Amino acid sequence: MPAYAQDTAPAQQEDVAPVPDQTGPTEEGEAIVVTGSILRNADEGPSPVTTVTAEALDQRGVSTIQEGLQQLVSNNGPAITNSFTANGAFAAGASAVSLRGLTTNSTLVLFDGLRAAYYPLADDGTRNFVDLNTIPDDIVERVEVLRDGASSSYGADAIAGVVNIITRREFEGVLARAQAGISSRGDAAEYRLSLTTGVGDLDTNGMNGYISGFYYRSESLANNQRPYPYNTDDERGICFEDVCGPNNVVNGLNGDGEFDSGVLTVTPAIVRPVDPVTGAPTGARYQQLQANCGNLPSYTLTAAERAANPSTPTTVCQEDFTSLYGNIQPEIERFGGSARFTAAIGETSEAYAQVNFLQTTSSYFGATGVVRGNAPAAVRPRFSTSTAGQPFAPGSGPLRLPVYVCPERVNCATSPNRTLNPNNPFAAAGQAAELRARFPVRQFDETVNRAYRAAIGVRGDISDNFSYNVDATAMHTDLRRTFEGYVYIQHLLDVIADGTYNWRDPSANSQDVIDYVIPTNIQNSTSDLYQVQGVVSGTVAQLPGGPLQLGVGASIRYEGLDNPSANPDDNGPTQRYFEINSFGAVGNRTVRSVFAELNAPIIDSLDINLSGRYDSYSSGQDAFSPKIGARFEPFSWVALRGTYSQGFRIPSFGEANSFPTTGFVNASSGIYTDSYLAPYGCSRATFSTCPSYIRGSYGLTSLATPDLKPEKSRSFTLGLVVEPIRNVTLTVDYYNIRKTDAIVSADTSEAIAAYYAGQPIPAGFNVIADAPDPNNPTLRPRIAFVESGYINAARIDSEGLDLGVTTTFDITDNIRWTSAAQATYIINLSQTQNDQTLSFEGTLGNYNLTAGSGTPEWRGSWQNTFDFGDFALTGTANYFDGYNLSAEDQFGPGTSGQCGFDPGFVPCDVDSYITFDLVGNWRINDNYDLYLTMLNVLDEMPPVDPVTYGAARYNPVQGGLGILGRYFKVGVKANF
Repeated sequence: MPAYAQDTAPAQQEDVAPVPDQTGPTEEGEAIVVTGSILRNADEGPSPVTTVTAEALDQRGVSTIQEGLQQLVSNNGPAITNSFTANGAFAAGASAVSLRGLTTNSTLVLFDGLRAAYYPLADDGTRNFVDLNTIPDDIVERVEVLRDGASSSYGADAIAGVVNIITRREFEGVLARAQAGISSRGDAAEYRLSLTTGVGDLDTNGMNGYISGFYYRSESLANNQRPYPYNTDDERGICFEDVCGPNNVVNGLNGDGEFDSGVLTVTPAIVRPVDPVTGAPTGARYQQLQANCGNLPSYTLTAAERAANPSTPTTVCQEDFTSLYGNIQPEIERFGGSARFTAAIGETSEAYAQVNFLQTTSSYFGATGVVRGNAPAAVRPRFSTSTAGQPFAPGSGPLRLPVYVCPERVNCATSPNRTLNPNNPFAAAGQAAELRARFPVRQFDETVNRAYRAAIGVRGDISDNFSYNVDATAMHTDLRRTFEGYVYIQHLLDVIADGTYNWRDPSANSQDVIDYVIPTNIQNSTSDLYQVQGVVSGTVAQLPGGPLQLGVGASIRYEGLDNPSANPDDNGPTQRYFEINSFGAVGNRTVRSVFAELNAPIIDSLDINLSGRYDSYSSGQDAFSPKIGARFEPFSWVALRGTYSQGFRIPSFGEANSFPTTGFVNASSGIYTDSYLAPYGCSRATFSTCPSYIRGSYGLTSLATPDLKPEKSRSFTLGLVVEPIRNVTLTVDYYNIRKTDAIVSADTSEAIAAYYAGQPIPAGFNVIADAPDPNNPTLRPRIAFVESGYINAARIDSEGLDLGVTTTFDITDNIRWTSAAQATYIINLSQTQNDQTLSFEGTLGNYNLTAGSGTPEWRGSWQNTFDFGDFALTGTANYFDGYNLSAEDQFGPGTSGQCGFDPGFVPCDVDSYITFDLVGNWRINDNYDLYLTMLNVLDEMPPVDPVTYGAARYNPVQGGLGILGRYFKVGVKANF
């Protein structure tokens, strides 16, 4: 099913990006294969297809194909952006689209119609996808986005749609590009260099070969490089109807200037005396081990504040996580090379061979402080359990500095080599010290992904009526992920027992001691794909409307994933790292497929298309996917089109072959009972006043389920294409997708409710309690983790409209105006499970899947280009709808629009977001083009959203590149 990269796209496709439904013949009327079909056809098919050309992306000022795909209006919900992965995302270093809001695993990404290897890390530890950063930008001719189910052509995962990356068939000459960009604030710089050169003309020489190489770099951007409120944890300046936000700076002051947070500092180390055997406090108030707060601000409590906070040190250190450690985007470096050779074989056939290599490095220091594991390593009672719920030491509980230390590290109280613990100020009095501290080492995360791909193929004519094509591809990815600054639990216990780590003066520790406590963790993962397929197609009869075409094909492919856990649970409770998630998956499978397609032009105005595919998996699953489509043109200026299809998604390696996977979600009032909250001094109605211990995140740990069934889907589309006058096209497409047997984590609400009500936990669940609240140590602890397996139990519905208008007019002999407006409206995105339907459109839901980035109902763009001959000016308006601060997966059915997450100091509806981009292209002469870009011309910052946890007080999907502010690019292209 390659959509032949060899065939030239229609000239009008290059006018704007994206152009909907321009997938018919070339200007010469040559028949081509479009995405979603195996037939060569000069007519448009029944499915809606958006075509994005490389030239059009240049017009829009887009630097990479990845960036352009993220701007698709049909991309919604739980997409993965490069900026989001700088905040501790599971699939760090990657980018992926989510068509129709159906998550990254329901959108299939192809290279020249062939599958690509999965990214070794899974979205949320479970969803396999293809990383958009592996696209070789400078050899891409166009991208076709099929906005329809396509399992009948491509098999698994093509439920919401297909993104087909189509590379150049041939290139002759030299094309060089240099580009640089920087924000108006002088930061977030980016650079791009590329060179492509080719020789030969297929038509005249019978051969063509080209090579291409590129380098791309994007500098990191920290939160403290952007204005308030994106640069701090202090929300006191965010106010709505006379209610202002809290100061979330650790040990920060209230709006009235008083201290009452009760949050204990962990920088520098603080201790209080406890009984060395029972651990019971023998002194209530903590004290600092170090003389001062170093570079952090300090505050000395008043007598009244000390009385109200009996365990807080007299002087506290204030730590603004977002300002100190927050990242908006990582540092990204990409480089690679491609080569292709194509040659004619006789008069009717040709063969090609292509290789690609890309390396992408994404790295960052710190994070927002909202996501666990990305600020300097902490040691405190809150983290007395590991990420997947294992206690880090026998008996769990807070860390203690013992009375005695010794080289043997065990039985120090009776060791002849014992000495009083130099870090314990209470040792001489025979008391242990309960410890809370933070290591003075910032955590560093880096992913280096190397992708190797090769493809070969041959195509030609069997006879006057039949043609064939055979293609093979192999792709291998190597991913190295480096974690620095993460504490290894056993080594921490070792240096506590032998006294070799200096808690009083961390700067006095040797590098050897620091490296022992915080050793570098390197995780190596791989992913592989091998595929061979063949297609025979041609005309079998003549019908009144034209040739009856039939295509048949077969395919075999191998998929393999080896992603070992970077922090496996089965090493034991102490042979692990703090805060590195344990997720991972290892598996492989072979897939055998046969498929066919029939296109019948019944009459001149009516085409019927039938297709089907059968897939058989070595893991025991199989599926048949049929599809029927029709296109009816009663008049030359109007066409009706529609499709009905069935599809499937195979269980991912992360669902069927994974290690335990934990995702963290922020606690909401809905998970508690008033009787449980009462001893903590708050209620569900006053949840924002609850202690931060209660409002913190908890882990949902999912366990692999090997016997899962495939998810099944049925979808249909119905569209109208109208050209009321020449060069004006209007399109309206309705889509309706339903997934059944959807794979979800078991509903944990009953288990959570049972725990907080003090009742037995239901079968199939395991609830792990957190360490007690240090300020309320006798109260029942909150939940730290809930463990459960995956199940085929849900139904997911996605329904909406795609709207498009394109126009092209010659205003004068020298001025041409091209305009394209596109919008997607989500009517319904919902999930039904246990006879309860949760609706997410227009809200932050599905909160667990989208990291709180939500499901806005509308997304749109409007692009206008004025071409003056040697100069063209393009303006693009980008619209991202607002949404309500609610999510029914957190607050239950019927709570949509009720502002369940509303903290009170912002409106419960986040504003919509509009940005405007301007690009000028100047053709200096036949060989040189200069282009100037101004993104976000009005310097509009994203709307304030204090709830989305993928970024600091804004939505990283809605905000997109807008958080960079006004941004300038300049570039030059040389073509010889």
